[in-house]
Amino acid sequence: MLYLRIIEKPIIEGENICQNKKLVRRLARWLKTKLYASLPKLLNKVISSNEFVNRHKLQQNAFTRERILPFKLVILFIINLLKSSIQNELDKFFKIIKGSEIPEREITNSAFCQARKKLSHKAFVELNKEQTEYFYNNVNYNKWHQKRLVAIDGSMLIVPKNEETKKEFGQFTYSPKTPTVVMARVSQAYDVLNKITLDSAISPLSVSELDLAAGHIKSSLQEDLYLFDRGYNAFWLFNWIVFQRADFCARINIRNWKAAQELLGSGQREMITEIKPSEKSLKKCKELGISREPMTVRFISIELDNGEKEVLITSLLDIKEYPYELFKDLYHNRWPVEERYKIMKSRIEMENFTAKSPEAIKQDFHARVFTQNLTAILAFPVHAKIKEDNKNKKYDYQINWTQAIAKMKDTIVLLFTRENIHKIINKLQEHFQNNIQSIRPNRKFPRIPKPRKHFYMAYKPIS
Repeated sequence: MLYLRIIEKPIIEGENICQNKKLVRRLARWLKTKLYASLPKLLNKVISSNEFVNRHKLQQNAFTRERILPFKLVILFIINLLKSSIQNELDKFFKIIKGSEIPEREITNSAFCQARKKLSHKAFVELNKEQTEYFYNNVNYNKWHQKRLVAIDGSMLIVPKNEETKKEFGQFTYSPKTPTVVMARVSQAYDVLNKITLDSAISPLSVSELDLAAGHIKSSLQEDLYLFDRGYNAFWLFNWIVFQRADFCARINIRNWKAAQELLGSGQREMITEIKPSEKSLKKCKELGISREPMTVRFISIELDNGEKEVLITSLLDIKEYPYELFKDLYHNRWPVEERYKIMKSRIEMENFTAKSPEAIKQDFHARVFTQNLTAILAFPVHAKIKEDNKNKKYDYQINWTQAIAKMKDTIVLLFTRENIHKIINKLQEHFQNNIQSIRPNRKFPRIPKPRKHFYMAYKPIS
């Protein structure tokens, strides 16, 4: 009997089968391909359902008649990592759909723009939820001491400037001498060990990163361990996580925490103590309907390689189960969320929006998060193979995510429009496996401020 849930180590009952190692390997590969091929089929079924269409159309009469660009194709087009002009992308899109020799003009830019006005960005949010739930329900994913490590971090995106976006998101200026730009605040809860964005948000600048983080935490699992940088130091946020029966570990600003100063002054490595809410946290706890009593936490002093010390605060109180030695590497695990934003902004060109309206901007944002996640899910079984192939080399190796996402461009359309997608997924995973890069620990480069790249609707690249 074969259990589909066990991917990396398939369970096979019966000594006769186990003796045939070649057959076992073939069965394991078949199971992996079947499981990952089932995901696009599941998403296809969701997109094609009348219930999904009705939930996410903005006009009652929208998508009711047979057209060249129905609901499903609008979705598929937007998730295809659009970068060049809409007309150019549309022509190439229908070339893929029809399998023709050269790009063909099937639909105009204007017709697509009219169609997307009838679509809600929440469609992409729901699709992302569907695929992440499928992943966590069917795959033995990576954990840290039985915990799912979730880093929460935020950033800001420059969006097209017009009256609608100024009203929706707000304006920002770098200095009195520079022109104002329209910016949106974005945030994500990111599973750093499995490269999956669990939840994401794009909002006005007036919404704080802490409030966006609280929204991510609503859907916590008890096994979640949240990792934060210093910008998320708030009693109410830590209390909110504990209320959700999850855990946290955060770097703190030593100047703002008396207990941290006492710890450093004592020369000890750690201490368990109570912290009390400020007036602001008391008010926020009341709004959330959670306890306002003091909470017991653990402060941990970590010495960095340069001799400086930083202090972490955590809800992991069991010293035997979570000894001091674990925490330096634990906090370092937060770094991939920073890399995720680099890929978003530099590789995917998240700020290269395909339209100017607030709703279209939200569509682009959540569609690209969806495509990044689908890439990570399809790439998941490749990690073990890369590790095995390079176990005798000086450095560990990992997937080159820039190349992986580049391979998803246009291929993602095939995953949703072809009957037999097993070969496509196998070929895609071969590309992931062949495009790798070394992991060189302890490499440090100073951050050099660079001017922000601006994208203009009238000057789109060719591809």
